[in-house]
Amino acid sequence: MSEETSLRRQVVETAQAMSAKGLSPQRSGNVSVRTGNGILVTPTGLPYADYEPDDMVKMSMDGTIAEDQKKPSSEAPFHLAIYNAFPDAEAIVHCHSMAATALACARMEIPAFHYMVAVAGGVDSPCVPYATFGTQELSDFVAKGLAERDACLMANHGQIAIGRDLGSALELAHEVEVLSEQYVKLLSLGVEPILLGDAEMAEVLDRFKGYGQKAQG
Repeated sequence: MSEETSLRRQVVETAQAMSAKGLSPQRSGNVSVRTGNGILVTPTGLPYADYEPDDMVKMSMDGTIAEDQKKPSSEAPFHLAIYNAFPDAEAIVHCHSMAATALACARMEIPAFHYMVAVAGGVDSPCVPYATFGTQELSDFVAKGLAERDACLMANHGQIAIGRDLGSALELAHEVEVLSEQYVKLLSLGVEPILLGDAEMAEVLDRFKGYGQKAQG
């Protein structure tokens, strides 16, 4: 099996897992992965259950699409913008998960109410401004929101997460949804959230660098 064939299967499996986890209702959301000098991205309009590896759309980094392929996701422009802006990004998961989308529609960020907010690489998960899907303006907003984070909310839209591979991107998107649900429930208590300070979050971020099986030292 070639590397591209394997990645096509992985994109299908990731998209279907995203749907199965309830992160993207119906046909919402999209997934992509870097491959060679381009990307593979999910097509538009197909139910996740019907995806086949050959349905995944190969695009060059300038947006060129080879002949005899399906139409790519309408959000392909911001996928390309992210890959072009961040060479370390290898995979992207964009979804309309319930709690994260609720916060995004309120144009609220996820602040440091819990130390796990640092899992996205910063002291919060920002909410970038709204722009119409598929536009350059939205691509610019998303790229800016991910400049110092691996995940962010998208106003009146959803959330997006990047990773070193498809598995880590999906895992982060799921974590963002869990944190969003926890924060929504905290707000429902009607009390002022007690947030961790920058010093506490800086310590957590430092500890996260040495956390897990792949940590060095």
